[in-house]
Amino acid sequence: MVLAGVFALASVTKLADLRGSRAAVVGFGIPERVAAPLGTALPFAELAIAAALLPASSARVGALGAGALLAVFIVAIARSMARGEAPDCHCFGQLHSAPAGRRTLARNLGLAALAAFVAAAGWGDAMPSATGWIGRLDGAGVVAVAGGLAIAVLAGVTAWALLALLRQNGRMLLRIEALEAELDPAAAARPAPPHQGLPLGEPAPAFSLAGLYGESVTLESLISADTPVMLVFTDPACGPCSALMPQIATWQRELAGELTIAVLTRGSPQDNRAKAREHGIAGVWLDHGLTVYNAYSAQGTPGAVLIDGHGRIASDVVAGVEAIAALVEVTTRTPSLPVVHVPARQTALALGAPAPALELADLTGAPVELAVPDRDTLVLFWNPDCGFCERMLDDVRDFERTAPPEAPRLLLVSTGSQADNERLGLRAPIALDHAFAAGAAFGSTGTPSAVLIDRHGRVASELALGAPSVMALAGTASEIGA
Repeated sequence: MVLAGVFALASVTKLADLRGSRAAVVGFGIPERVAAPLGTALPFAELAIAAALLPASSARVGALGAGALLAVFIVAIARSMARGEAPDCHCFGQLHSAPAGRRTLARNLGLAALAAFVAAAGWGDAMPSATGWIGRLDGAGVVAVAGGLAIAVLAGVTAWALLALLRQNGRMLLRIEALEAELDPAAAARPAPPHQGLPLGEPAPAFSLAGLYGESVTLESLISADTPVMLVFTDPACGPCSALMPQIATWQRELAGELTIAVLTRGSPQDNRAKAREHGIAGVWLDHGLTVYNAYSAQGTPGAVLIDGHGRIASDVVAGVEAIAALVEVTTRTPSLPVVHVPARQTALALGAPAPALELADLTGAPVELAVPDRDTLVLFWNPDCGFCERMLDDVRDFERTAPPEAPRLLLVSTGSQADNERLGLRAPIALDHAFAAGAAFGSTGTPSAVLIDRHGRVASELALGAPSVMALAGTASEIGA
């Protein structure tokens, strides 16, 4: 009964997250074309073993099946440990998942020993059956058991329906927001935002990337004629990216079959495994050197681009949590997936609006003002751990060195520690904003980003997101100031 309970729990929790089950199979080195059917078949095999273990007549067969399956698990875990890998075992689906290691190996060895005991005992007298009592029930007992099972099934169906209703409600809210944005007269009067990324309709750049556990993927393997692919560009040190992770996991579960979401990130496997495991995200691929990021002309993280079932660019490269959510919404409600232009979300402050009244302090603790009476201010939102910020640091230093005296003053609003920001070696004042509250107040969704504040304390530019846009704004601001 203990063995049957373990296998039943493992089966049900995997069935609730088949995508994660398939991803776990890939993590153990199984080719993707085999992993999909194998990851789907595994929970059904575990459920069949659990059912076979309960009646005395089939307990020995169930134990032999359990032992064989556990032996496969033990060999796979031992092989991964010998290679220095720690793939996510996904042993109990969404209920519990952890890197496969010594504890996982010891647990499977213990269960294998229990299966061997049941199989050996089943050769002779298997003792009372766990289901034998059913045959001894009278009419009232049968009715009571049937009623209890019916109540349990009803409770399960009700819980599932409530969860589905909550998810559907979330989708409806996104659609209502999109409709409101489309019907907003002010939004209709605004010119369309400039296209970002590669030309729409051209072939998407091919790539081959490694996963978190040594597996690999190509663009060709992601593309299906029936399912578009969304590449989501992230960074392990990006705060908005971390905030987006739970939503990515939800999309991957709810939109399986409608949209394939592949997460492309920089950093080492160790930097990204914990977040992927924490949120149950499948399909995380390492973009070393930002090769794919640059090939798709992305500007900042989090960002995303859509590729249709024929391998063509089907959307702008969007940036920010809300823009990515809008792209997902537009994609999943469009049956034939034409070229997608995402409605711009007007979260940034309007031109001429007063700058938010923020209380900021520099690295010494002295107060910092966003606006000064004699010059405009270029406010640059920064993160010392952001790879994209690091790559543009030399450009910021050149701006400090070559900008004319009339050019706007530079003010960095940065996350991170005092020491991390001191190491930047900039002359400009640096205001600490650990919670990214100042960036959020201006509508920024990531770093690097920037906005121009005039000497009267009003917003004087659109929000620039990504290094090229930030440096373009800095150059324009310098020309205006001069």
